[in-house]
Amino acid sequence: MPRPVGNVKLKSARLAAGYRSQEVLAEAIRDHGLAVSTRQVCRWESANPPWPQPDYQQALTSLLGQDMIALGFTPPPGYDQLVPSRRAIVASAVAAVGLAAVPVQAVASQPATVAADFEAVTRSHRRLYWSVAPATLLPAAIAHATLGCSLLAETAGQTRRTVAAALAETWLLAGRIEFFDQRESEQASRTLLRALQAAGEADAPLLGAAILAHTAFMPGWDGRREEAVERMVAARTYARRGPASAELMAWLDAVEAECETRCGNTRTALHLIGHAEDTLAAGSQNATPEWLDWFSPVRLAAFKGNIQLKAGHLPQARQTLLSVLEALEPSEEKQATVILGDLAAVEATAGRPEEACAYAVRALDQLERTWYAMGMERVREVRRALTPHQHERCVRDLDDRLYRWSTTVSALAR
Repeated sequence: MPRPVGNVKLKSARLAAGYRSQEVLAEAIRDHGLAVSTRQVCRWESANPPWPQPDYQQALTSLLGQDMIALGFTPPPGYDQLVPSRRAIVASAVAAVGLAAVPVQAVASQPATVAADFEAVTRSHRRLYWSVAPATLLPAAIAHATLGCSLLAETAGQTRRTVAAALAETWLLAGRIEFFDQRESEQASRTLLRALQAAGEADAPLLGAAILAHTAFMPGWDGRREEAVERMVAARTYARRGPASAELMAWLDAVEAECETRCGNTRTALHLIGHAEDTLAAGSQNATPEWLDWFSPVRLAAFKGNIQLKAGHLPQARQTLLSVLEALEPSEEKQATVILGDLAAVEATAGRPEEACAYAVRALDQLERTWYAMGMERVREVRRALTPHQHERCVRDLDDRLYRWSTTVSALAR
């Protein structure tokens, strides 16, 4: 006798949503506060599945992204199918990431493998950030995010959450490029909001913490301390839900320290840096997220050196920044321009224009190879600090480099 195939629709929806076994789906339903066994899921996937109770219907449709009929169930006679409620749920979820509503038949139409494929491209973009020109990478990242928004409307369950997490990271990458590489703060704010919405869809609190901390840079750099502090409180709240690794918590300290520095509170900033150093030294059993590739003990020292500079602790800043420059990996070219700019600022503040110009020229050499708006901003700050020495030969030579046709056009084009 041929073996009954069972409820193929439910099984297919389960696999497409990323639940590889009946037990995994049962666990997800139990997470909704419902008691269910693997045997019950097996009965639902049988050739003649029983009609579930309303609470279980809601859990199944929420997790699998299909209405009950599409999941292979036959309602009892006279039952009024509540498909519109599911459509409303899908429409509101899609709208949360800035999309138009999609037809209900598109929901959960993608296989589970789509999540891994989409995630792989996100990882590639993460690595490319350190070598590819921002003007080249940004359109690719935005196009990838657009694809992710479409996939989000066509997936459900674990598959949907994986896509949403990768989408949040992609929007975060785009926001970082817009803010740090192109200095487009308003656009970066809008992009980071989309990243936060996608992180909410993924229920990814650590990503949410990272995104919120990035949003604190904008008010912090504009001197709006209360707003920056409020966003950092939110970021730390999300991090506690993670739970967060020592590296993530130390980076949050570093971000807040930079905001405090921009608001003129260098003593508070140095205290935060000290706390971050202690946090890294103590370590943590919690794993560091793979996407946290912009922070390390060396990057923390870079934060520290800049704050020491702003606090007027010039010998300490010089020593810290020289150690950072020596410890940077060859691939950290963008960070190198910032460190060279800070070293130039140390020497300019110390009244040593020749040494300041030498570091500034090195930063410009690096910027010609790898553009970074933050690095150019540091060089321009140094040039302003050298105004009292602008008639000296070294400063004029710096101006010749700073205002070459190629450098000037490149800066304005970006």
